[in-house]
Amino acid sequence: INSHDHLDFNLFPSLGNTTYANYRQWGHDIHTNNKDEIRSVLDIPLHLRTRWGVYKNLLNGFTTVVNHGNYLPIAEPTPITVFQNCNNLHSVGFERNWRWKLNRPQKNDWPIVLHVGEGTDKTAHREITRLLRWNLRRRPLIGVHGVAMTEKQAARFKALVWCPASNYFLLDQTAPIKKLCRHTQILFGTDSTLTTSWDAWAQIRMALREVEEKDILPMLTTNPANAWNLTDRGKIEKGLRADLLITRNKSLATLTPDDILLVIHHGEIVLFDPVLKNELPQKNLQQTVPGGKYVAGDITGLIQQIKTYTNGYASPLLFC
Repeated sequence: INSHDHLDFNLFPSLGNTTYANYRQWGHDIHTNNKDEIRSVLDIPLHLRTRWGVYKNLLNGFTTVVNHGNYLPIAEPTPITVFQNCNNLHSVGFERNWRWKLNRPQKNDWPIVLHVGEGTDKTAHREITRLLRWNLRRRPLIGVHGVAMTEKQAARFKALVWCPASNYFLLDQTAPIKKLCRHTQILFGTDSTLTTSWDAWAQIRMALREVEEKDILPMLTTNPANAWNLTDRGKIEKGLRADLLITRNKSLATLTPDDILLVIHHGEIVLFDPVLKNELPQKNLQQTVPGGKYVAGDITGLIQQIKTYTNGYASPLLFC
């Protein structure tokens, strides 16, 4: 389970021109100095960008991804689950009327999800304090990033989504995860390619600089299943969904997307490696590139559609 992505932002290159003290500085900088790159990606239709974001997650072996941001219409069928049953705010700094949205009456008990503590300065820390002070209804909060978060603040969150690669790219620092995990559940998130590479396994290797392998696995399975109330998945157990990832027999510290052998979503094979082609029942899956993985759906058609808007921009082919 990937607990944090912006599915419609995965055709961006990573944009950043320096090390920032907080996300506000980064946002101002790229919208000032990277206007052309931003415009060229946003000119690609939303449904194509979103569909590509789904495939980015599938090619990394995720069977469920949590989308953060505006609700996205998802074309069915989709090879993995896109989870959007949460109340999304961007952040204290960028969400208009965030106090009202945080406390307005609502018909569901979905958690409030927003970027928090995304910085290394006092501003980032104070934003968490303001958020907690204004959570008058004591809504369940799931924070994202938490670089400036203290242990005392962490105790008031239902969970924290840790995105170490994104943090290091923008801030050259990540959350004090060994301390925070004593006070709240930690979930793992990739973020989008706007601030990270497409390769989730490279991000996991980065996370292993801070924690051990035994700590990472729950962040990808049981912790998010609990935090997002996905009681039908997250572990291998009779009666639960068959959402499974099978890789070559390696440690998490050495796995790459190429080591993925099989992805099963809700009992259906949605990705397999060519080495298994003769071992599996005939599947109507499409090969990404010669020698590449076989995946459900028309991924080559999607790439061709994207390229019509990008003057031959070929980076999606590199992801396969």
